[in-house]
Amino acid sequence: MVLAGKVALVTGGAVRLGKALALALADQGVRVVLHYGESLKAAEETAAAIRATGGVAEPIQADLRDAGEATGLIERAAKRFGRVDILVNSAAVFGPAELEKATEALWDEQFAVNLKAPFFLVRAFARHVGREGSGAIVNIADWRAVRPGPDHIPYTITKAGVVAMTTSLALALAPRIRVNAVAPGAILPPPGEGEAYLARLAEQIPLKRHGEPADVAEALLYLLRAEFVTGQVLFVDGGEHL
Repeated sequence: MVLAGKVALVTGGAVRLGKALALALADQGVRVVLHYGESLKAAEETAAAIRATGGVAEPIQADLRDAGEATGLIERAAKRFGRVDILVNSAAVFGPAELEKATEALWDEQFAVNLKAPFFLVRAFARHVGREGSGAIVNIADWRAVRPGPDHIPYTITKAGVVAMTTSLALALAPRIRVNAVAPGAILPPPGEGEAYLARLAEQIPLKRHGEPADVAEALLYLLRAEFVTGQVLFVDGGEHL
């Protein structure tokens, strides 16, 4: 896929990892629709940063807990730029929750944002592309999807679902739409934590260091350009899932 001139919708594209992915796409000449939930100021700042370097970006708000709002993002993005060629499902709710601490509200929110919204976004994207079009989807998973632990249980289950969804939809949408996933590891500390948090994690990682958002961005660009790759999960975690 030649990226220059394409249109990408990046969910959660205003902050953290989603922002890094949006900036990387814009740097390749992709016109970017920056979905955000509540981070209006951050979305405007990210869009301004893209425009300052000659790129094109448009922030669009939607509550991904509402499947209808999630689905409508594709139509709104297409209305702004005429089409959508790339979907990056990056938005996610992350939080620790052991078995006894996994409330119904936490479960519902994490499943709605992390798994339900991406599924219905993919379906809307496939309908938009149509039988004669083509496109590419990259879902952001997590190394925990294949190495579940006793904490972060609802989150981990949703990311395992993202991996299964990636495989299923790669089959369902071939050959016109390729569907892949990136599974990051220790890239950014959770809100409220700092570099010391990542330094502690590095001791448990085979490569003995944490990654950077640029590492995940490189994986995204590879999967978008790799025309003979679909249904794959690319782990960017320094071997942590091993």
